[in-house]
Amino acid sequence: MYILVLQRLLVEALWDIGYFPLWWYTLGAKRALLWCWDFLKLGNRNLAPALWLRNIFVPMYGQYDWQGRIISFFMRSVQILARMFALLMWLILSLFLWIIWLALPIIVVFGFFVSLRS
Repeated sequence: MYILVLQRLLVEALWDIGYFPLWWYTLGAKRALLWCWDFLKLGNRNLAPALWLRNIFVPMYGQYDWQGRIISFFMRSVQILARMFALLMWLILSLFLWIIWLALPIIVVFGFFVSLRS
């Protein structure tokens, strides 16, 4: 009885070790990419550059005179540029996290073999 349990555990462990790279680079990479996409959507929702762009000609604080409109336009233009830049940085961070996900097993295996040489 115990031999069957140990045999089953050994077979399952070997299967998991063999299946891990396949899962990591197929389903795991897809899940990581979907997480990065959701992370990017979160950044877009927080920064909302499209909302600022949609309201670029709406005067701020209800000042409908020409000075208020000019100041509002330039302030919103600066906000839009800053938020687009922040969203670009958010995109770069998201892609960097996905690349780290893909490279992590390779780095771990490389580190393991380097530590064996020392």
